[in-house]
Amino acid sequence: MPAGQVRLENIGKRYGEIWAVRHVDLEIAKGEFYTLLGPSGCGKTTLLRTIAGFVSPDEGAVFLDGDSVTHMPPWRRNLGMVFQNYALWPHMTVFDNVAFGLKERKIPRREIAPRVMEALEQVGLKGTEGRRPSQLSGGQQQRVALARTLVIQPRVLLLDEPLSNLDAKLRQEMRIELLKLQRDIGLTTLYVTHDQEEALTLSTRIAVMNFGKVVQEGKPREIYESPRERFVADFVGKSNLFSGTIIRSLDGLLEIHTEEGFEIKAAPPPGDQSPRESHKVLLYVRPEAIELVESVDEPPKLNRITGRVAASAYQGSLVEYEIESAERIIKVNETNPKGKPLFQRGDEITVTFAAEDVGILSE
Repeated sequence: MPAGQVRLENIGKRYGEIWAVRHVDLEIAKGEFYTLLGPSGCGKTTLLRTIAGFVSPDEGAVFLDGDSVTHMPPWRRNLGMVFQNYALWPHMTVFDNVAFGLKERKIPRREIAPRVMEALEQVGLKGTEGRRPSQLSGGQQQRVALARTLVIQPRVLLLDEPLSNLDAKLRQEMRIELLKLQRDIGLTTLYVTHDQEEALTLSTRIAVMNFGKVVQEGKPREIYESPRERFVADFVGKSNLFSGTIIRSLDGLLEIHTEEGFEIKAAPPPGDQSPRESHKVLLYVRPEAIELVESVDEPPKLNRITGRVAASAYQGSLVEYEIESAERIIKVNETNPKGKPLFQRGDEITVTFAAEDVGILSE
C-alpha cells in the first residue's frame, strides 16, 4: 500500500469572523503516525477535513507528495477517512460495505472480492463478510469502517476520533490493534483525538492544538516531559502548576517562592535562556513524581510541603490523592501501592519531590 507525504502551508479557515484554524504549517512524513491533539473546538477536525478536501481553506495550501491538492475534490485525492460514527450502511452486509468504495471507483468485479477479503483479514474480521453491522459489536463495526478505508489503498489514512464510541477496555484493546496494523502496513496515518493517553500511545509525533493553532509539536515523550507553555503542561497529562518568583540561585539550583508561600527548589532549564533572579516563572510537577511520607524523619527530599489528605482513589496499580495545603490542591499519583500504607481523608502528610522533577516555564 503506497504511503503518502502531507505538507500544510499557512492553512487558515474562517467561519464568519471566527478563525477555526489559523497559520498552521505541518509536514507529515511517509509512514508516520501523526496525531492532532487538543480540546473540543480547537480546530483539529477542521484541519483534518481540510486535508481530506471536505473543507476549502481560506488561506494556505495542502500538498500531497509534493503536489498541491488545495482545490482538488476529495475523491481525486485518494485519501481514506474513518469517521467518528463509522458511517456504515445498515442494510448492507460487511462485504458490501467494504466493497462500496471499490465499486464506486469502477474497479473490475474480478478484483473486488479478493481485495475485500484481504482487507477483512488485515483487521481480523475474516468470516464476518455475510453479517450486517447490527450483528456486530462496536469494536467490530469500527474494524469494518477501517477495512472499508484500507481496501481502496489510500495514500494517507485519516482517522477522526475513531475510538470515542467504544467502552474503556475496548478502547485500550483497539489502540494496540490499530498501532500494530499501522506499523505492519506502513501507511501514513493522521489521527485526531482529544484523548491524551491515546495520542501518547499511538503517535510517532503529536501536534497539540489550541484556539486553531499548533502550540507545540514533537515526539510523545518530548510533549509530555518538556512542555513549552502552560496549556500543554496542563492539558497533556496532569500537572501541579505553581506561579512564583525566583529568589536566588544556590548550589546549582533555583529557589522559587510561590504565590501560596511555598519554597520550591528547581534545576535550571538547559540552554542559555535560564530565568534569573526576580523573574516570574510557572512551575509544573507531574503527580507521579511526588511521594508522600508521614514523618519528617523520612529521608529528606529537596522539596517538602505539608498538608492534609482531601481525597483518595484506589485504582489497583496506583492511588490518586488530592492533598490540601495553603488552600490549594496538590495532585499525587502513587504507583505500585502494594505494601505501602493507604492514606485516608484527613491524614496529615508531607508531599516530597526532587528539584530535577520540577519543570520551569516563563509566565
